[in-house]
Amino acid sequence: MTYDTHTLVHICTLVEWLCARQTGEYRAPSLASVGFIHLSAPQQVHLPANRLYAGRRDMVLLRIDPGRVGSPIKWEPGVPTDPESMLFPHLYGPLPVGAVTAVEQYRPDAGGVFVPLGK
Repeated sequence: MTYDTHTLVHICTLVEWLCARQTGEYRAPSLASVGFIHLSAPQQVHLPANRLYAGRRDMVLLRIDPGRVGSPIKWEPGVPTDPESMLFPHLYGPLPVGAVTAVEQYRPDAGGVFVPLGK
């Protein structure tokens, strides 16, 4: 599968994003627990969204310019239930606020399911 690698995305709450804007960087809990921030290509973001945030309506989608992050991004396997050989981008450092090019609401459909972007 070919992914758009020019823009990556990350899901968080609006409160988390507003806190990041005050400090100048976003540090997901996973940065401390596993050493990286989970990112996605736009075409695959619905997979972690449904796994982690099913039914939640308080999520935002951060659109990220990978050229501005300043830390390594590695494409690595997700979880065993993801489609075979699917890789996800992982950011090995904090996300600078300046690398975020857009912030938009990311809500599930009426059934509580997140759908692929563009659908």
